[in-house]
Amino acid sequence: MCHKMPEHDKSYHQTDLNVTYDGERYKVPAHNVVNCTSDFWKWQTSGERQSWPNWVENDAHPAPTQRVNGDQLSATWIGHATVLVQTGGVNILTDPFFSLRASPFQFAGPKRVRDPGIALKDLPSIDLILLSHNHYDHMDLPALRRLVRLHDPVILTPNGNARIVNRWIRKARVVELGWHDPFRYAPDVLVTPTPALHWSKRTFGDRNKALWSAFMIEAGERKVYFGADTGFGTGAHFAQTRDRYGAPDLALLPIGAYEPRWFMKAQHINPDEAVQAHKLLGAGASMAIHHATIQLTDEAIDAPAKSLEVAKLEHGIRDIEFRAIGVGETWEVPLPATVRRRVDGLARA
Repeated sequence: MCHKMPEHDKSYHQTDLNVTYDGERYKVPAHNVVNCTSDFWKWQTSGERQSWPNWVENDAHPAPTQRVNGDQLSATWIGHATVLVQTGGVNILTDPFFSLRASPFQFAGPKRVRDPGIALKDLPSIDLILLSHNHYDHMDLPALRRLVRLHDPVILTPNGNARIVNRWIRKARVVELGWHDPFRYAPDVLVTPTPALHWSKRTFGDRNKALWSAFMIEAGERKVYFGADTGFGTGAHFAQTRDRYGAPDLALLPIGAYEPRWFMKAQHINPDEAVQAHKLLGAGASMAIHHATIQLTDEAIDAPAKSLEVAKLEHGIRDIEFRAIGVGETWEVPLPATVRRRVDGLARA
């Protein structure tokens, strides 16, 4: 029998969110994702799951450019949590998922209902891959193997995940990091794993033996936050990320896989919480990810995007501030006013 999910300790609004490691497993003491068979089957047999279409054709969008230089910033949503981030002449791919199913088997498990917005073979050269954790919808090893063969990128991932990747892809250049451990890819490109309220499991018996994270990307004057998978808790990890690294120009925030709340609340934010995260991060703009690609939970395929519009209205967020763009669509994220003034001042000097 499962115990009730503990209430979050409100005091950690004022303290660091720390992760502990006992030599075998990771744990965030202020947060716990309860997982037991009885609750899982209660959810699976609830009869609340909405029907998704068998297949959805993507709208056509122009292909992204090969490189985006200087302080320009663009983000292309490829689907689920996979985003091509381009700025400062560097191409970064988040949690690349291109396989048909998010499963150890390609004959069973959650199946995608649409093609990736860009075929893997059509991607521009990839320099960095951010791999947030080891769940199958985020760590797609067949896709990673092809990406390594085609592009030889550096793969940044939280501690404990390199052994999984390198078991499949011996030539992969994997760098493991803890929360707040920065990796400098180039003189003006710094990437740092940041706290997230989630969990990990790849096989039977390895629950939380690998760490999970979000990421902050700092490239020149631009900052991009990749939220990956996370619960909301008190929202402290979003506020503390802003306080420690500054407000991002763009936040990639998940809005899907959130129903039923009694089961999913600790591990996935819903659209209203995503809008709250946007505000706590102080993000100049946010892009919705982690929806409308594979059905992991009960809500309908279009429910996250519709609920996002309601949440934006309730929280006074303008349409341009938080967008659910199309699969394959590229968003050219404008410079914030402070950076624009600096650029204009240099141009006049």
